[in-house]
Amino acid sequence: MAAKAKKPNHAAQSATDRTPPAPAATGALREACILAAQNVIAERGLENLSLREVARKLGVSHQAPYKHYASRDHLLAEVMRRCFQSFAAHLDAREHCDAPEEDLAALARQYLSYAQEHPLEYRLMFSTPWPESAEHPDLVRDAIHTFDILRRVLRRLHGTSPVKRDQIDLDALFVWSSMHGLAGVMNGDVITKLDLKSGLLGHATGHVMQMVGQALRTRSDDNA
Repeated sequence: MAAKAKKPNHAAQSATDRTPPAPAATGALREACILAAQNVIAERGLENLSLREVARKLGVSHQAPYKHYASRDHLLAEVMRRCFQSFAAHLDAREHCDAPEEDLAALARQYLSYAQEHPLEYRLMFSTPWPESAEHPDLVRDAIHTFDILRRVLRRLHGTSPVKRDQIDLDALFVWSSMHGLAGVMNGDVITKLDLKSGLLGHATGHVMQMVGQALRTRSDDNA
């Protein structure tokens, strides 16, 4: 799972389209560093991210980013935190359904659409080792908040009793891993080489969610 966030053809689309503001003109050096860091990762890979490279991209002194970020890891933690915030906002923007099963399916579709539309941010969240030398409680908080969106939908299925907590978390991990696996397949190059029937991929998400729903119902019946 320690894959580097380096897939130029798709990743660059979600980061390099955004030109960092000129910090000298706007005074927004902290925000400019975030966008510049995303651009560096998209263009040259995570291994080439450094505060010096960010400074070079912004046209400021190599010491300037240190006014806001103590190290490269602190900057990376903030970039990843922004990804989780964007991801959570995307999930919350789904079509909310009264029936929890339908709401879960809508959440799954929203999950996959984010992975396809923002491949760089998706890999930074889920395929990048977390920076070790930076203290990042805010990053942890926003990651948990994203997972809680799924938990809330499952509470509507299982109830809010404390004894259901483990079942909810296990089911959340099951749903999440199913969507993560499908997102990885859909975002990969191999999917175009499998000689699949035309239009079949359009049914993949619905089919997977049908199987997930069936598994959740079976589990609930077994525990009844």
